Amino acid sequence: MKPILQAIDVRKQYANHTALDGVSLEVPEGSIFGLLGPNGAGKTSLIRIITQITGADSGQILFRGEKLNPSHIGQIGYLPEERGLYKKMKVGEQLMYLAQLKGIQKEEARQKIKHWLERFDIKSWADKNIEDLSKGMQQKVQFIATVVHDPQLVILDEPFSGFDPINANLLKDEILAMRDRGASIIFSTHRMESVEEMCDYIALINRSKKVLDGPVRQVRDAYRTQTYEVEGKGQLMVMHPDFEVVEHKERENGHFYDRIRIVHGTPNDLLRYLIGPANVEVHTFRERVPSINEIFIQRVRETQPDYVPDTDSVLA
Repeated sequence: MKPILQAIDVRKQYANHTALDGVSLEVPEGSIFGLLGPNGAGKTSLIRIITQITGADSGQILFRGEKLNPSHIGQIGYLPEERGLYKKMKVGEQLMYLAQLKGIQKEEARQKIKHWLERFDIKSWADKNIEDLSKGMQQKVQFIATVVHDPQLVILDEPFSGFDPINANLLKDEILAMRDRGASIIFSTHRMESVEEMCDYIALINRSKKVLDGPVRQVRDAYRTQTYEVEGKGQLMVMHPDFEVVEHKERENGHFYDRIRIVHGTPNDLLRYLIGPANVEVHTFRERVPSINEIFIQRVRETQPDYVPDTDSVLA
């Protein structure tokens, strides 16, 4: 799949702080690309360069093979983490103003705005001032302003912040639908469960450097540890040296839960041992594949041993 966007050896320095140190990545066209990293890692600096708010000190950004330039701005939609709506302005007027700024003719803009207001069930709020809307409704308006011109590349920075579960699901469905219609999406978030559900590719930036990237499935496969979760009934007394019990829990009525790592052999070997020589009933047998959240924490700690996850934004 061809990239819609390429960052090539991008560097950015602010006074004595290095924000980006030789970051290179590719966003495949028609994909959802998760841009991950702890606070202060360099994600926002990269986004600001892509949106041409600031420039790189060196390196370059290519948009569909062309060096990024002002003509590409109209093909990009950007939803910043810090929202920027005019609070005294009416919803409909604001959306019309922002749509026309992006080059949409008035009648076309009116139709597109009507479509999105109906889709988000906020048509009745078109004549309300932004300040009269809840935070969630304001974010719906901001999202409409981001995508009303049908951008080819959409950059979403913490798009679910402030949404209740119902509206978060509504927005998730819209993001997936945009991807299915051919849009490419850069999705910057701390919410690892959203990454698991939605992203096709990810890149992890920490301390200004890219430390991990690739398709989500390949990244997870690369961190597999040959560990299996086993639930069953009986006494798992002695294990074969080919298998290591990582965790053991006794449960009610003679049941147990174990995490077992295969040192040598295959999953079939482990299963045969459990129901044969070990003589236990196996009720559940599944591989324990690390989540993106666990991989995130592991990779960050490899480069930043003192890193403590933010429990408000990263899943435990």
